[in-house]
Amino acid sequence: MLDPHPDAVLRGSADWGPTRAPRRVRLIAPVVLSLLVQVPAAIWIAAHNPRPDLQWRMLLHLALALAGPLVLLAARRFPGPTVAVVTGLALLDVLTTPVYGPPYLALAFAIIGAVVRGAAVWAAISVAVGWTSAILIGVGIGRIWHPGIIVAATVGLAASFAIGALVRTRGARMAALRADAERRQQSAEERERVRIARELHDVLGHALSQMNVQASVGLHLFDRDPDQARTALENVKNTSKLALEEVRGVLGVLRDGEAPLVPQAELAELPRLIAGLTTPGLDIVLDDRLGDRAPSRAAQFAAYRIVQETLTNTVRHAQAAHARIVLERREDPDPWLVVTVTDDGRGFGDADPAASGHGGVLGMKERAALLGGRIGFGAAEGGGARIVATLPWGRAS
Repeated sequence: MLDPHPDAVLRGSADWGPTRAPRRVRLIAPVVLSLLVQVPAAIWIAAHNPRPDLQWRMLLHLALALAGPLVLLAARRFPGPTVAVVTGLALLDVLTTPVYGPPYLALAFAIIGAVVRGAAVWAAISVAVGWTSAILIGVGIGRIWHPGIIVAATVGLAASFAIGALVRTRGARMAALRADAERRQQSAEERERVRIARELHDVLGHALSQMNVQASVGLHLFDRDPDQARTALENVKNTSKLALEEVRGVLGVLRDGEAPLVPQAELAELPRLIAGLTTPGLDIVLDDRLGDRAPSRAAQFAAYRIVQETLTNTVRHAQAAHARIVLERREDPDPWLVVTVTDDGRGFGDADPAASGHGGVLGMKERAALLGGRIGFGAAEGGGARIVATLPWGRAS
């Protein structure tokens, strides 16, 4: 069965190295080499053989020297029939040429091309039939083959098959390497898209939730307490500005050579985050037990985003009045940053947030897993939710 794309492997093998021969050159080169080897020799033999009774055989020899290489032009589209036709021409040349000449080089190129392009069965059958016919017909017409010529021809044909198989194997290996590289690139691009989507989800989800809360507070207190309403509207303004800067920072990585426009969030930014979410209906307390010790920037960024997402869910879904955030360092035996967030809201009920495919929960789990940490979800004492993130401390910043 022929390869539906018989030249795919040959293209792959020719792409090896820093230079790449054009397809037209790879097709024409065997034709030119065969013509240069066979045609001048045929002309020289015809010119130096004055016997009139052999002139037609000389002309036939010259025609066959031209025909074989020209048939190679069809090797890319029809590799199997090409090797069969060239084998027939080579057989006719061997049986009719009056004197020994150079090897019929077009046959070697036809065999190599057929094997490379997936038509090895065509090549094997054609060469077997042609070789057997040359021996049997030669004996029948009294053509005596020198043993050295038989050995040399057999070795040459075998070498042609070996070269074709080597090129095809190398081409297949290169195609596999390219496919693997493409899969790796697609995987890296997919991971980058997921990372950017996760960042945008955290930034926009938190900002919109915070703006909604503060806007509701402002509307509620607009008539009774204008100062508090003004403060709430200022929080909306500041939140929208910060969210815009963070979105620009996330999207900045999409531009080649452009660094994020704002620094990555750290634990030091948690008070501002909490201040933007604190309302008359929700009290949020930060219990920082780290002192002067600070974990790595990666751990701080992951912890900030986890707290941000947790508080966003608390504001949107928990209906809680109090929330508490505890930051501490534990030795187990390596140092870990432990972030605990609890509230007195509705809790998780019968749902299992650890198995949830919700974007926020999934993003928190991925952040912890990427650093080699873990995150747990459970019920707080007295009701409500409790989320504990354990992250590797890493190198102190």
